[in-house]
Amino acid sequence: MSHPLSQQYREILVGLGENPEREGLLDTPKRAAKAMQYLCHGYQQSLEEIVNGALFESDNDEMVIVKDIELYSLCEHHLLPFIGKAHVAYIPTGRVLGLSKVARIVDMYARRLQIQENLTKQIADAIQRVTNAAGVAVVIEAKHMCMMMRGVEKQNSVMSSSVMLGAFRESCNTRHEFLQLIGRTN
Repeated sequence: MSHPLSQQYREILVGLGENPEREGLLDTPKRAAKAMQYLCHGYQQSLEEIVNGALFESDNDEMVIVKDIELYSLCEHHLLPFIGKAHVAYIPTGRVLGLSKVARIVDMYARRLQIQENLTKQIADAIQRVTNAAGVAVVIEAKHMCMMMRGVEKQNSVMSSSVMLGAFRESCNTRHEFLQLIGRTN
């Protein structure tokens, strides 16, 4: 456990007017530091470690989609959570990525301080870089606690962001097929 981080959480408690010596808060600085380190463990991971060679030869050149990948991240502006799901698709060109690796890539970037727009692009760029796909599409839908718990306090708002690369950007039909398969068009 990072002692300086837990000490800084103790200072936050004092700054809020709390008594870090009261029974309920005695271990809170250590627990909060441990939680923050877990929530941001994506900084300790690399794309190469995540993929770990899990690319397999395939003559499939049809769209591969992994949808409804739950994600949990922290808004870099307020350090409050945003929670949602990612839909990721790519069109293979001779190699496919191990299924769990798509979700692990989402998690690696989500477990960093983020804004949703950048998270969406980071995932798309990583899938493109790893697979050399003919196209990559990523859509993220998330609820942001920074918008729900403070500020405008809108409880039912959902932010959607998308990045389309290659064939998904160039072909309306490919993009439409993807959006239809993830249930975003009629």
